[in-house]
Amino acid sequence: MALVAAIGLFVMVVNWLAAHWWVLVVAAVLAALAGVGWVQLRRQRARWEEVRARGLRYGLPQLDALHHAQFEHAVRELMRRDGCSDAVRVGGSGDLGADVMAMDPFGRRWVIQCKHRRNGDRGSAVGTPDLQVLNGTARPVHHANVAVIVTNGRVSKPALAFAKQQRLHVVDRRLLGTWTAGSQPLWELLQAVPPPRKPTARS
Repeated sequence: MALVAAIGLFVMVVNWLAAHWWVLVVAAVLAALAGVGWVQLRRQRARWEEVRARGLRYGLPQLDALHHAQFEHAVRELMRRDGCSDAVRVGGSGDLGADVMAMDPFGRRWVIQCKHRRNGDRGSAVGTPDLQVLNGTARPVHHANVAVIVTNGRVSKPALAFAKQQRLHVVDRRLLGTWTAGSQPLWELLQAVPPPRKPTARS
């Protein structure tokens, strides 16, 4: 009986729609308008997100207050702001010296080790052992073209000398402040960055 009632109701609805076909037209138009509106909203949100990413800024006190994992996320977001859309945070247990990895628009693979100091430049300095870990894994394990250590603190003189010897890049508190507050990508702030690995709009 339930089946018979359902079939009867279906027939009634079909007959009613056949007699009032304009209802289907109106519904189709409304559905099309809703679809167009949804697509436009998605595009608008994407544009807003792009603008937000380009304008991303951090102050050093803001970075000092972060947990070390949040600091790694902030570095990842800064790399995305610079145009590395595939930048990912990989830090954690067993990261083998890599907290953030990214491919820049010029085809260079970046491997970044983050060293957060809760007390900023008053905390312990990043030392040579930290650079040795990065040097031992960035190129042979992660196939980096650019190996970088980023800290909101200071870096010891022996560590700076080791970095220069091994072609490692150091972003200390001063350079971090310039990078996070400005609009220049990191590769324009570092010296001796490897040349692009693929053609660019400028070449």
